[in-house]
Amino acid sequence: MAAVTTQTAAEVASLGEPPVAPLQTESFRVDRPQIVGPESPESPFPIRLSGPVQKGFGRGGKDLGCPTANLPDESLPPMSSVTKTGVYYGYAQVIPPRKDDDTLSRTDVEVLPMVMSLGWNPFYKNERLTAEIHIMHEFKSDFYGYLMKAVVLGYIRPELDYTSREALIDDIETDKRVALNCLQRPEYQKYTTDPHFS
Repeated sequence: MAAVTTQTAAEVASLGEPPVAPLQTESFRVDRPQIVGPESPESPFPIRLSGPVQKGFGRGGKDLGCPTANLPDESLPPMSSVTKTGVYYGYAQVIPPRKDDDTLSRTDVEVLPMVMSLGWNPFYKNERLTAEIHIMHEFKSDFYGYLMKAVVLGYIRPELDYTSREALIDDIETDKRVALNCLQRPEYQKYTTDPHFS
C-alpha cells in the first residue's frame, strides 16, 4: 500500500463530493500487518503540520473511545497535496498559548506518538476532508484553540467504510498498535526531537 497515488486527497476534495470508500472485510482485518513501511521515513515523509486545535464532531471520544484533535482546513495542504486519504502515524505535540498555562501537565506537552486520519470518515458520511489526530496519551483536560504540531512519518492503511461501529473500533485499536510498533524503529524515534516541535 503506497502512500502516494495519482490522485491526492486534495485532488479528490476538489471534485466536490466525498469519494466512495471500499468496505472493510474480515480478511482485511485478519491479514493486517503489525508493522508497516520502510525502516526509515521515505518521501513524501516527513510531513510537518501545525495549527490551532478545532472542535470536531465529538464522536472520537464518545463513540469510539479514541478522542481526536482536528486541524483547521488551512493547515492540511502540506499533506493533502502529496498523499491520499487514509490512516497515518507520527508524532504530535500540544503547545499551550502561554508559558504559565497550567491546564496541561508536563507530560501532556511532550512530543507523543499519534495516529491520524486524513479523509471523509465514510462510516459517518462526512461531507468534507478533515484531518483528525489521536495522540496516544490520556489528557485530563481539553485543549481546543491550543497550537498542535505534528510530524507525519508513514502510512498505515487506506480509508475504509464499515458495516458496524465495532468493526471500526477494532481497526482503530489495530491502527494504534501498528503506529506504536512502527515508531519503535530508531530512524523514526529521531523525530521526537525534530526542530518543528517546541
